[in-house]
Amino acid sequence: MKSFATTCLVVFLVQIGVGASAQNLLNKTVSLDVKAQHLANVLEILSNKGNFYFSYNSNSIEQDSLVTLTAINKSVRQILELLLPDNYEFRESGNYIIIRKVPIRMTLLTNKAVAEDRFYTVSGYVMDDESGSWIHNASIYEKRLLASTLSNTNGYFKLRFKEKNKNVVLTVSKEFYQDTTFAIDAGYNQQLSITLLPVTSGLVTIISPEDYFAPEQLKVRVQTDTTTTEYIYTRSDSVNVERRGIGRFLVSSKQRIQSVNLKQFFISRPFQISFTPGLGTHGHLSAQVTNNVSFNILGGYNGGVNGVELGGLFNINKESVQYVQLAGLFNLVGGHMKGVQAAGISNTVMDSAAGFQAGGISNVVTGRFSGFQLGGIYNHASGRMNGFQLAGIGNFTKKAVKGVQIAGIVNYAKRLRGLQIGLINIADSSEGFSFGLINIIIHGYHKLTFSTDEVVNLNAAFKTGNIKLYSILQAGLNVSDSAKAYTFGYGIGKEISLGKIFSLNPELTAQHLYLGSWDYANILSKARLNLNSRLGKYVSLFGGPVFNAYYSKQTTFTKGYRNVIPPASYHTYDLGSNVKGWLGWNVGINFF
Repeated sequence: MKSFATTCLVVFLVQIGVGASAQNLLNKTVSLDVKAQHLANVLEILSNKGNFYFSYNSNSIEQDSLVTLTAINKSVRQILELLLPDNYEFRESGNYIIIRKVPIRMTLLTNKAVAEDRFYTVSGYVMDDESGSWIHNASIYEKRLLASTLSNTNGYFKLRFKEKNKNVVLTVSKEFYQDTTFAIDAGYNQQLSITLLPVTSGLVTIISPEDYFAPEQLKVRVQTDTTTTEYIYTRSDSVNVERRGIGRFLVSSKQRIQSVNLKQFFISRPFQISFTPGLGTHGHLSAQVTNNVSFNILGGYNGGVNGVELGGLFNINKESVQYVQLAGLFNLVGGHMKGVQAAGISNTVMDSAAGFQAGGISNVVTGRFSGFQLGGIYNHASGRMNGFQLAGIGNFTKKAVKGVQIAGIVNYAKRLRGLQIGLINIADSSEGFSFGLINIIIHGYHKLTFSTDEVVNLNAAFKTGNIKLYSILQAGLNVSDSAKAYTFGYGIGKEISLGKIFSLNPELTAQHLYLGSWDYANILSKARLNLNSRLGKYVSLFGGPVFNAYYSKQTTFTKGYRNVIPPASYHTYDLGSNVKGWLGWNVGINFF
């Protein structure tokens, strides 16, 4: 079933998207002369004459009924009033005229008696206006007093009020039905029969909502005589937290039903206290209330927070939270968060967040984040991140990062505009800097290098990052029967463009030399200045001077391994205890 109210909203959104703009469509003057035409065809003719769109639910209008009508210089409103019965109304939205049935709101007092104590009851039945069937799980509530109940399987409900409550106004809400609101006679026990008008289901001309009850999005199609344009409208309803596994587990079925029925009803209160969701000062309407101060002994489910919220175990809020939210285990927010949010295990915000988040295990924001995320294991932002992420294991930002990511193992950003520090750093593209053992920029700098120098005659290296800063993972061996050597190490470098063909690459590396024994730390550090010459799109040659600094305490040597570093022909400098330096060289080839 598709909500007609939702259809009207979609019409409004779509007319913005297509740029339609019109006013006073109902007052346009047109002439119409039809004989024995189906009503649907007559509306199409009228639409073409007036150059506007109709939007109506196909099941609410008898489209096959035959119409014979002559109307000369009549307004569109007058013609519609002739075509349709009195129980229809017409609304304008951009270049659309929306046709719908007039909502019928009727309450019938069937029994009334003077209350004999300090309380009086209001009871009755809720039924479908068209079919006469009972409506179960309808929400009957008093907005000011926050008293509420649900109708049972027979449509029956009962509410109790104190005698001093004089101005009591009840509202009845049910998904797919029109709301109805009415005042009751205070001080009397009374029984009511309440009828609700269902929102008509069926296909809607011109606007065809599809998959409206899909989790996140609404697909909208606008059709004209020659084109079909499709839009995606992202839903923003108020039951996001109930879709989460923990939300489904902790929120009662009654509260979930109330959330569906009362999507448009929210109210503010200065204070609330609850023991568990639904067991507190606001009862089952707690999820419709935004509080300035909220205290949940074990946990609570509230509409939102505009101040401070404390939860012994958890806090769940349907909408937004700002300023301070603290919980022993977790916080779950369906809207946005602004301020300070801390929990022993996790914080989850299903919209944007700004401020400080601290989670013993994780922080998750499904929108953009601005501020500081501190996670024991993991931080996540589905939108842009502008600020600082610090995590024991990993940080993930689905879009751009403008700030700093520091993780014990891995960082990911869609587009890096700041700094990443971690064992592994990954980004789709980068305008910033990544420091780690492995830095992968998918649309960045990638080189596979083979080179030779005076110490090791065969070296291989993989360079990845961006031209501002790339990391170097390298390994090599000296191919010789009498002077073998094996090496592995890490380094960093950058590329300075000198035109289309040439570039200059300063690099710093450090590598361990294995010379037949693991008992010694033989560390060779190099400062290279290479000149690159491109031979094609994927190949370049390079070479240049290298200043070497070699630290070693190895005094005994293994047969077959190199024992003179550098070769005797090179002049060395004493750089300190067990450290010597010399000027060397390297040449090689880059691929990719």
